[in-house]
Amino acid sequence: MSLILATVSPGKPEIFTALQGEGPSAGRPSIFIRLSGCNLACVWCDTAYTWRFSGDNRPHWDEETFGRADNQIKLEETDAAAQIAALAGNRLVITGGEPLLQAPALARMLEGLPDLHVEVETNGTIAPPPALDGVVDQYNVSPKLSHSGNQEELALRSETLSTFAADQRAWFKFVICEPADLNEIVRLQRRFSIPAARIFLMPEGRDSATLRERSTWITELCALHDYNFTDRLHIHLHGDTRGT
Repeated sequence: MSLILATVSPGKPEIFTALQGEGPSAGRPSIFIRLSGCNLACVWCDTAYTWRFSGDNRPHWDEETFGRADNQIKLEETDAAAQIAALAGNRLVITGGEPLLQAPALARMLEGLPDLHVEVETNGTIAPPPALDGVVDQYNVSPKLSHSGNQEELALRSETLSTFAADQRAWFKFVICEPADLNEIVRLQRRFSIPAARIFLMPEGRDSATLRERSTWITELCALHDYNFTDRLHIHLHGDTRGT
């Protein structure tokens, strides 16, 4: 069985080490594996190469499409586990795309990696099956607000978000473009009874200047509502690049 991964360059799977740039583990040295494919299409997505392949006409600000052959690669689960095990570190971040689309294969891959702290980054639309859920230490859940361009019935699955909200392993990260976005977040917090202590607000942006400008007023919103703030450390360090 195999996983479908994104690539750093044609033929090279996006498995790498870096500091976690976002959320509750920001600044922690981590191993990353980026899977390909997503069930949503955010107009500001900075990893559109994982889903917006040639022929996909779902909206995106850049209007760029990517060749599937150069941007996807199949890797046997055992091979993926071996490449991860060869890297230094004990924290694995599984990201995408939407990694839970490949949950059964991920569960099998993790059987060969029993000693890692496992984080899964997800848009919160898919419930993890028991085989995977039992080996995950942390969920970084990022529900998509209306500015993402996704239809609410696709982006906000009540049963799934309720399950994550009740799970102490799940942290919620909301991408912010403008102050009015806060109204949606407050509604979602109340609707799903998400503790404020597990909510992070993060500026949308793919360059340091944009992130700094938005961070100024987002930190004020965090203070007002007792939310956490998260920057995008990897953008400041490396820019908007793959494998970072």
